[in-house]
Amino acid sequence: MTVYGNFPGSRPRRLRTTPVMRRMVAETRLDPAHLILPAFVREGIDAPVAISAMPGVQQHTLDTLRKAAVDAVSAGVSAIMLFGVPLDEKKDGRGTAGTDPDGILQAGLRAVREEVGDDLVVMSDLCLDEYTDHGHCGVLTEDGRIDNDATLERYAEMAQVQADAGAHVVGPSGMMDGQVGVVRDALDQTGHEDVSILAYTVKYSSAFYGPFREAVGSSLRGDRKTYQQDPANVRESMRELALDLAEGADMVMVKPAGPYLDVVAKVADSVDVPVAAYQISGEYSMIEAAAEKGWIDRDAAILESLTGIRRAGAQMILTYWATEVAQKLRRS
Repeated sequence: MTVYGNFPGSRPRRLRTTPVMRRMVAETRLDPAHLILPAFVREGIDAPVAISAMPGVQQHTLDTLRKAAVDAVSAGVSAIMLFGVPLDEKKDGRGTAGTDPDGILQAGLRAVREEVGDDLVVMSDLCLDEYTDHGHCGVLTEDGRIDNDATLERYAEMAQVQADAGAHVVGPSGMMDGQVGVVRDALDQTGHEDVSILAYTVKYSSAFYGPFREAVGSSLRGDRKTYQQDPANVRESMRELALDLAEGADMVMVKPAGPYLDVVAKVADSVDVPVAAYQISGEYSMIEAAAEKGWIDRDAAILESLTGIRRAGAQMILTYWATEVAQKLRRS
């Protein structure tokens, strides 16, 4: 046998020899506390409705939403983010069902708080798109453009009713200029100083939202490119970040997560507030579909995708696998 002295002098493989060794030296940890469960609650159903584009995810009744919240608590998940799905006939141009104190999202918030109290951080999506008959995130002008400032007035109303219904955190997601500041003022002026804001700071106009449209029964006509961000841009994202922080954001988020890990990392390196990333419907559905075909190892792919988001710097991850993954992490 040929001897080459002590070459190679460095052998990184020594730290990969056993599962316990690899676990001991792992640089990135994924814990149930890092996970947030997005959930859909739908009006007018008496049994959960499967979402065909998102296998394993469903639109909840108030009762099954309560159970999902309890399961999340038991698994160690930190939070739940609620999205309301109203009856189609309740949609209108101003999204009034979104500010109805008895609307489906507010009913869902109250149900979850009644069921789990403060054992789960209860978050609410603060946007008009689920409630408008045109499917856009704001109020339209007569010529069909998004009226930014008129929309802000609607967001202020939404913030108040969601906080009244029990939200610990509101998530303004419509990408209107000034939305965080207006929501902060609305909360503070109505005695909700302790309600936090998770700002959808970096929300790209993405092809990966497709399955979500089914999940919320979207009525969208056209696209959202005039208010959601261009996937080609990063400096624009950092400008949005600075504005949201100046307006009072308590936490900031990048959405989607997987295609924008560079942006997650840049945001995480730039701030001293918690950073979230949303592993959105398309990211979820691609893994589920490929696994169903037998092309990838489902469980391994899920964990790898979430670990990558954590490694990029996200402290919190919104993922539809939150409860399932948390349960598995607790058993491992």
